[in-house]
Amino acid sequence: MTAASAGTPSPPGPTEHATGRALRRLRGIARVWSIVSVTLVVLFIVGERSLPASQVEWLDFLFFPLGVCVGLCLGWRPEGLGGSVAVGSFAVFYLIHFLTSGAFPKGAAWLLFAAPGPLYLLCWIRSRRGGAARP
Repeated sequence: MTAASAGTPSPPGPTEHATGRALRRLRGIARVWSIVSVTLVVLFIVGERSLPASQVEWLDFLFFPLGVCVGLCLGWRPEGLGGSVAVGSFAVFYLIHFLTSGAFPKGAAWLLFAAPGPLYLLCWIRSRRGGAARP
């Protein structure tokens, strides 16, 4: 009687190992990047030593950096929720900024700070498809 006929799963093949490794690497990149992003945002907030002055600035602050950072921290577990919170907060921040100023925020720094959010979503999607175990 073979392992397959006994009802036990067969060992993973080479492509499953490669997919699992790629997912672990992507997850690691997202986590390290999120640590760097949240740390830098906190340093900027502490270094600035001033709070938003207007209601619009408070609304912006609620979604970026606060909402994005909460999503990046949540993304460690569960990735889908954390990624969704980060990406959703970032999108609302961009929308509010556009509606109140008539232009999107300039520069790539905004995108770089929030980039782990889409990476968490990608990890979540890939882990659901492949059934890869979490580290």
